[in-house]
Amino acid sequence: MSGLINLTVFRNFFKSGTAGGFILIACVAVSLLIANSPLGDEFEHLLSSEIGYRSENVALRYPVLLWINDGLMAVFFLLVGLEIKRELVEGELSSFKKATLPVFAAIGGMLMPAAIYMLLNSGTNTANGWGIVMATDIAFAIAVISILGDKIPKGLKVFLTALAIVDDLGAILVIAIFYSADIQLNYIMYAGAAFALLIAFNLLGVKNLFFYLLPGIFMWYFVHHSGVHATVAGVLTAFTLPTTPGTKESPLEKLEHALTKPVNFLIMPLFALANTNIQLAPEMVSGLTSPLGLGIILGLFIGKPLGITLLSWLSARLGISVLPQSVTWRHVLGLGLLAGIGFTMSIFIALLSFNEPALHTEAKFSILAASLLSGISGFLFLRRLGKPAYTQEV
Repeated sequence: MSGLINLTVFRNFFKSGTAGGFILIACVAVSLLIANSPLGDEFEHLLSSEIGYRSENVALRYPVLLWINDGLMAVFFLLVGLEIKRELVEGELSSFKKATLPVFAAIGGMLMPAAIYMLLNSGTNTANGWGIVMATDIAFAIAVISILGDKIPKGLKVFLTALAIVDDLGAILVIAIFYSADIQLNYIMYAGAAFALLIAFNLLGVKNLFFYLLPGIFMWYFVHHSGVHATVAGVLTAFTLPTTPGTKESPLEKLEHALTKPVNFLIMPLFALANTNIQLAPEMVSGLTSPLGLGIILGLFIGKPLGITLLSWLSARLGISVLPQSVTWRHVLGLGLLAGIGFTMSIFIALLSFNEPALHTEAKFSILAASLLSGISGFLFLRRLGKPAYTQEV
């Protein structure tokens, strides 16, 4: 009987919406432990090992880390894109005023942190790192909010997801315009052609998922070779899949249901294991008080919630946007704190911003500190607020 009860508890845990978040956070801790143990160098070697196929015309042989961040994470962004489109068609973002709120919030969450960073780093050799604090790590932010489960309004998770998508797309544009040295326009045109084909399938009423996923794979390949972050292909593919407000399961909903468990229990944990691989060093602590360290920490921890809350409030006061059902302005502030989890995209931009390895190390540790501070603060703040039984009027 005891064994049966334990098995039931185990199954219920994995069926719950919080299981993926707990597993992801556990993988963060495991990755940090490995990176700072005698196995650290072997783990680094594993992540840098190349797998795949390469020929004169096709290049599909990349390091394991790149396959995870550009390949598997494109599937994650595909799932997120599916959730966003469903909410746009029939859910929390189905009205113009609700759909515009995450856009304004994301803009505020990008501009305010960048302004704080530049205020502290203007005229220094780290001024070019202003893009580091503009990004929200969607995977970790959603993992933290998922742990809260039904303690928060459903609309808040949708709001955060949409905000993080816009934020990530903004970060990708920043990378493409300001941090990319070699944008391949021919591959962008190929990707555009694949995207146009997907739109055509949608307009023609094609329901078979094969006709969307196969061109989507080709679009991923073209986007990857264009110099733009390949995960954008996942979002673009998702937006072309057909769905309807009715009760009948659409192709979009069918794919969304199929991807949920693989993403939550395989892709996101692998992502966490690979990207929290940071070797800690004593000199990192002193870097927290440098202009670079302070710019990153204050930008993410203060700038994100401040920018998101202020611009969201302004758009609501002007009548452009409205809050999701049962979401209050305190919830928006807590969401802003979670958006300060920069992590992967922030680290990626930091590597592009500087040439000195010492600055890379300093930036990584500051990003980790700011992300932990933001994640813990946002979680505790939202958990204390709970879920109101009314709709906030603006």
